[in-house]
Amino acid sequence: MQSTASGEEDDRSTCTTDKTLFPFSIAHDFAISSAPHLQKRWQQNKKITLHSRKSILCANRDPGLFLTWKELLVTVPDEKSGRQPILERLTGYAEPGKMLAIMGPSGCGNSTLMDSLAGRLSSNTQQTGEILINGRKETLAFGTSAYVTQDDILMTTLTVREAVYYSAQLQLPDSMSRSEKKERAEMTIREMGLQDSMDTRIGGWSIKGLSGGQKRRVSICIEILTPPKLLFLDEPTSGLDSAASFHVMSRIVKLARQDGRTVIASIHQPSSEVFELFSNLCLLSTGITVYFGPVSMAEELFASNGFPCPTLRNPSDHYLRIINKDFVAVRLRKSLINILVKSYKSSGTFQKVQQLVSKIYQQKGGTLEKKGSQANFITQCLVLTRRSFVNMYRDLGYYWLRLAIYIALCLCVGTIFYDIGFTFGSIQARGSMLTFVAAFLTFMAIGGFPSFVEDIKIFGRERLNGHYGVGAYVIGNTLSSIPYLLIIS
Repeated sequence: MQSTASGEEDDRSTCTTDKTLFPFSIAHDFAISSAPHLQKRWQQNKKITLHSRKSILCANRDPGLFLTWKELLVTVPDEKSGRQPILERLTGYAEPGKMLAIMGPSGCGNSTLMDSLAGRLSSNTQQTGEILINGRKETLAFGTSAYVTQDDILMTTLTVREAVYYSAQLQLPDSMSRSEKKERAEMTIREMGLQDSMDTRIGGWSIKGLSGGQKRRVSICIEILTPPKLLFLDEPTSGLDSAASFHVMSRIVKLARQDGRTVIASIHQPSSEVFELFSNLCLLSTGITVYFGPVSMAEELFASNGFPCPTLRNPSDHYLRIINKDFVAVRLRKSLINILVKSYKSSGTFQKVQQLVSKIYQQKGGTLEKKGSQANFITQCLVLTRRSFVNMYRDLGYYWLRLAIYIALCLCVGTIFYDIGFTFGSIQARGSMLTFVAAFLTFMAIGGFPSFVEDIKIFGRERLNGHYGVGAYVIGNTLSSIPYLLIIS
């Protein structure tokens, strides 16, 4: 773990450190050290080189994205009280180059906070308060951010390699060649530890495929192909073992530090190694902020109120055990939570958070570029047509099942109404046959509806993350279905 942490520190930008390692040879260092005048001149040149390189990198580096929220209140309809609060007056921030971890017991409002910050609350919820991006009121949608949801919405008929490569073709610019896009996709797959499952289908109800943890890593792969300025991760370690969780989260933290990305993750039961990767921590209980601030200061809050963390216990497990009120008497647990909330609001950490949020509010940063996919419209249509055609070919329920039923229907109807003659009674028989066939074709038209619903879910996720628009999806889906409709007709 020490070596991994040190490796991550080496990847930080030179804007935050004054030491840069250069590959000088031992012979060169020995020659300089043996000549004092050369050593002095070399040190001066080294300082100038370091200063110049640092200035260039700092000038070219993207300032990143500051996300702040103040007095955030989210309510849902309730038959008894009219409106039931889910989040109560939350205040906090997320800064570039660091990861904010949102933790709390199940049902405390973690996912609701993520949805409200990402602008994806359902229509029946009401939200008050301010959510600002770089001190400005802007909307996060269509490519300005990426959201990895709890549910892994993936095309089940594709392999891991195909799913990530198609996504790379949709997101990466046309200036990159196909080989470069394929290399980027495979590199991302290897970073998520899926190299042994590249040619395995993702799988769903009709075919066994990847495990839940592997599907979660595929979802993360798709969203970090082009690192977004703001990345939301809703329970990214669900279904992963401790080793896989650590490697996945290490990669995401490294990505945030290198590119100055802002990462917000809601997480349950992180291991002690994963917990140490977080920069800031937000603890929620029944929609109330129990603590918000640096991870290192949380232990001081709990210890000062009579809840010190035992030596050999995971701090995250200790915090969740204290603020969970589901398995203890309600009055006792509420009183404990109120003690922690009051202590936090009277602490210096709370004051610093308020001051920092106000400071970010006053410093108006740059406006957010609302751009999604870097591929042009024609490329998106071609890729979506190819992907949809492959999906329809492999999904038996889309068209093949209907084709088999239509063939069986033709044989049955043809056998029953074979050689009915040309008498007056045959007119009624022909009418009955046409009515039966028309009604059967109408009912069978919804045979591919379940598969289409899954496609719509994928479309909704990719559209909100800015992979492509409505027009490209409609054109791609229409063109890919024409050959199958011709075969059926």
